[in-house]
Formats: sequence, C-alpha cells, structure tokens
Amino acid sequence: MPAAGSPDPFADDDALPPSSSFDPFADDAAAGADDAYVHLRVQQRNGRKTLTTVQGLSAGYNYAKVLRDLKRELCCNGTLVEDKELGNVIQLQGDHRKRVAGFLAKAGLAKTDCIKVHGF
Repeated sequence: MPAAGSPDPFADDDALPPSSSFDPFADDAAAGADDAYVHLRVQQRNGRKTLTTVQGLSAGYNYAKVLRDLKRELCCNGTLVEDKELGNVIQLQGDHRKRVAGFLAKAGLAKTDCIKVHGF
C-alpha cells in the first residue's frame, strides 16, 4: 500500500473520469451539426458481400434519377430506402465509397469537402 500523499503506481492516469460522456467510437459527436454533409458508409452483409449507403443528399434532388445514374456509372444494383429518422438512403451493392464520392463531386450534387467517407 502506498504511503499517504504519494501517487498510486497502479492508478490509470489515462482513463477518462467516469462522469464524462465522451464516446471515442462515435463517428460524430453532434448529430444535428452535420446536416450539410453527405455520408458514405459501407455495411457488411454476409460473407464477402457489402452494401454502400449514401445518406444526407439534399431533399431537392430526385433520388430515383440519382440512383439510376449511380447504378449505370458503377455497374451495380441498388435501391432507395425511405426511413422516418434518416430520410432517403441510397443503398448500392458492393463497396463503392470512393467512386460514389467522385461521382457526387463530378456531378455537382455535393462539394468534396462536404462528403464524409466512413468505414473500415
């Protein structure tokens, strides 16, 4: 046992205080602050299969036409999912995050600095 007044050699000085609500694994701390961003994520399905999701495009765009053009450009299949909380989400088969980011920037649907690419 350490003497009174001396630091504990087994204390974890790098640990966050228990009252902290910091989550190091969260993508974004404030959910409402990134409404201007377009999020590109990859989701693992089963085995080697993956999905690329596009979320956060402006509501003024015709999502069906954007999906059609993405499917033609990437030579893959996809669908449009309407969610109450997340809004319209485009799902594409396969991991196409970099190519979708390039397509969105080239087509003028989103600025390059407003595109966030998430995933492994």
